[in-house]
Amino acid sequence: MARHAAPQLLEATIVPLILFYAFLWTAGVWGALLAALAWSYTAIIRRLVTGQRVPGILVLGTLGITARTIAAFATGSVFVYFLQPTLTTVAIAAAFLLSVPAGRPLAERLAHDFVPLEPEVMRLPGVQRVFIRITLLWAFVNLANAAVSITLLMSQPVGTFMAAKTIGGFLLVGAAVGASTIWFKQALRKHNISVVTAPAN
Repeated sequence: MARHAAPQLLEATIVPLILFYAFLWTAGVWGALLAALAWSYTAIIRRLVTGQRVPGILVLGTLGITARTIAAFATGSVFVYFLQPTLTTVAIAAAFLLSVPAGRPLAERLAHDFVPLEPEVMRLPGVQRVFIRITLLWAFVNLANAAVSITLLMSQPVGTFMAAKTIGGFLLVGAAVGASTIWFKQALRKHNISVVTAPAN
């Protein structure tokens, strides 16, 4: 799972973050925002041109960077600048929640980025139910993350805010990843399906 997901995470989150900090020191905050945004859209366009599937995590990352960039250029406010990721988190939580009544749980789309499984497996009733449960979990995680971030932003100095937000976010997301993985594996085991590691090339 980690080997399959690593390139997706690298492309969608790590590279934009590295570009942001690199350009922050050389071109300022506006150049950093534009660099991260340009990378995300370039990654999507490259996949479309070459006929590759666009990972759901890349789409979510690009939506988040787009929202933050628009807010930054529209306001120029330091407070709003730090508030941008929280607003994006709320938007992502809404996307998770709305995907359930729409009949297309967002966790199902994102699962393709982490574990390549046959369509027949993805359509199993038990697997479909766990996708709904995982989708609702991540909606709650994102809403909780946003609530904590706003509370810290309004009550703590910037340095404390950034440190506490980063550590708390990692812990919350890590717990959600663990729960999602356990639920998904349990659903597969109920149908006597095992995920095996492919031999290295």
